[in-house]
Amino acid sequence: MDKQYTAHPTSGVKTMRSILKQDDLTVNPKRIRRLMHLMNLRAIYPLKSLSKPGNAPLIKPYLLRGLKITHSNQVWSTDISYIPMKCGFMYLYAVIDVYSRYIIGWSLSNSLHASNCFRLMEECIAKHGKPEIVNSDQGSQYTSNSWCTHLESNGIKVSMDGRGRCKDNIWIERFWRTIKQELIYLNPADNGIQLYNDIKEFMQYYNQKRPHQGIETRIPYQKYNEAA
Repeated sequence: MDKQYTAHPTSGVKTMRSILKQDDLTVNPKRIRRLMHLMNLRAIYPLKSLSKPGNAPLIKPYLLRGLKITHSNQVWSTDISYIPMKCGFMYLYAVIDVYSRYIIGWSLSNSLHASNCFRLMEECIAKHGKPEIVNSDQGSQYTSNSWCTHLESNGIKVSMDGRGRCKDNIWIERFWRTIKQELIYLNPADNGIQLYNDIKEFMQYYNQKRPHQGIETRIPYQKYNEAA
């Protein structure tokens, strides 16, 4: 299901059920819906603007529309993705520098606790300095008072995707597609330790050796460290 969603993010419950049926898997729609909810998979489609987002304590505006991104550490994008293993799954947290597509930092966890986001961001800032803007989605981990207050108290502007607008955070969404298609689906890990080591090796390759089409086939590490 996760592999299908990564390749075709418009897949909803009905489409997912039809695809599974092609593989001789007859699954109840309620089960598919429950598993997609557990994996945080939501079909991408235009939404009617009938109501404002509810319950989220802090929703910040999207600051990147029309913004010219000209140097490293101007904008960081962060997100969480579901990572399947042969048995079970984990969550991958990552922060990417939008200008260079360099992965600033990442972590792996078996939970979606907000403290994982907070801890990763602190590590990234300690190692690379402060960005001007951090962009995320409107997930509960990023709309907490502690997340927003910590960033803003350090002089960092907080930006959030519009509701239902996954393309507002397209840079890290493309990274999820890359790591899943080039690593996770080809070599599913047996356990968390193997998954961590596999991701660590892939991150080094992605940052320091893999040409990136979004930056004129440059290497993310080289572009990140060039003079602004």
